[in-house]
Amino acid sequence: MNDITDKEFRQIRDHIKDKYGISLNDEKKSLVYSRLRTVLAEHGFTNFSQYFDYLVSDKTGQAAISFVDRITTNHTYFMRESAHFDFLRDTALPQVEGLIPDKDLRVWCAASSSGEEPYTLQIIIEEFFRDKPGWNTETLATDISSKVLAKAVQGVYANESVMLLPPEWRNKYFRKSGESNMAVADEVKKKLTFRIFNLMEEKFPFKKPFHIIFARNVMIYFDNETRDALVRRFYDFIVDGGYLFIGHSESLSHTDTKFKYVMPAVYRK
Repeated sequence: MNDITDKEFRQIRDHIKDKYGISLNDEKKSLVYSRLRTVLAEHGFTNFSQYFDYLVSDKTGQAAISFVDRITTNHTYFMRESAHFDFLRDTALPQVEGLIPDKDLRVWCAASSSGEEPYTLQIIIEEFFRDKPGWNTETLATDISSKVLAKAVQGVYANESVMLLPPEWRNKYFRKSGESNMAVADEVKKKLTFRIFNLMEEKFPFKKPFHIIFARNVMIYFDNETRDALVRRFYDFIVDGGYLFIGHSESLSHTDTKFKYVMPAVYRK
């Protein structure tokens, strides 16, 4: 199999941008090659042009699923950027509670990766509403990659990963799974709905807006135009007084967004 040519890289790069909003500069050429070369070998393709033709013509969806699983980066862990979770517990949840007369809390984790973030969110929500009966506190967790979502649905993590959580959480919300793993307790798992979702879809399929959206460390892969368009759609799908959480390496344009800045990487409608 030959190396990837500049033309072939541009084809794949443009496809990633058009379909998934992810912008790759020329320095990512070697990354694209390394992540996709095994797919070419599996299918017997001798160059990336043959692979690209297969990718765009496949009607089963399997080529796209494989492509996304290999090309996207998923790095997460429990309690990542923990200040956000403290703010959620101490400020955001008490404030949005007063906005919900029907006790139907709607939370969306828009880049759930392998599940550490939405499970952390759900545990905080469970703790907050523990002595408040009658609340619907389910969380929607979405990601573009079926591979990481499968891990999230399973909810099994290495012992050392779970050790990042408070001891009382580990004892209450996790169960031993073999010698080296811990599994999320069913009482938490049943409150999460995991779905494959591409943030570049023309229309968000949600019937009601959310009170809280976590979309952390996903827009760093988007150019300014794509990011701003997505933020506007988030704004439309958050209730007045609701919160948007983004990654600390991300920021919103203060001149182009209607969101009000609250603290680093936290905004309110």
